[in-house]
Amino acid sequence: MTIDWSAFTPATALIGGALIGLAAVLFAATAGRIAGISGIVGGMVRPHRGDVGWRAAFVLGLFLAPLLYRTLGPGFPVEIDASTASVVAGGLLVGFGSRLGSGCTSGHGVCGLARRSPRSLAATLAFMAAGFATVFLVRHLLR
Repeated sequence: MTIDWSAFTPATALIGGALIGLAAVLFAATAGRIAGISGIVGGMVRPHRGDVGWRAAFVLGLFLAPLLYRTLGPGFPVEIDASTASVVAGGLLVGFGSRLGSGCTSGHGVCGLARRSPRSLAATLAFMAAGFATVFLVRHLLR
């Protein structure tokens, strides 16, 4: 394995991570909720009274933020080295895993670890191990 040092951008990665953490803290402080995407989206399936507005705004922001960045920020090439079927299958598997793990990487990995939740630590370790195994399998054994 080699690292493409020209594409290695620790400063922007650090800034992005800090912004995600800040957004999670602000959401918890203002809304009293965990910024777990699967829980927020899942709550729209059978919403409680008064829940739809903030959930819809949160999800809309997930779609609008990259579009706004692409419009106002520097251009960046987007390359997806996978078939549409692979992307759809991956999305379905991630959704299934989020449901099985009672949360996603944002809820467990960002918010749960910050709260020192042992359950979130176990879930995040499982997410990471599954990701490592999948990349190894797809990139090295199935090619």
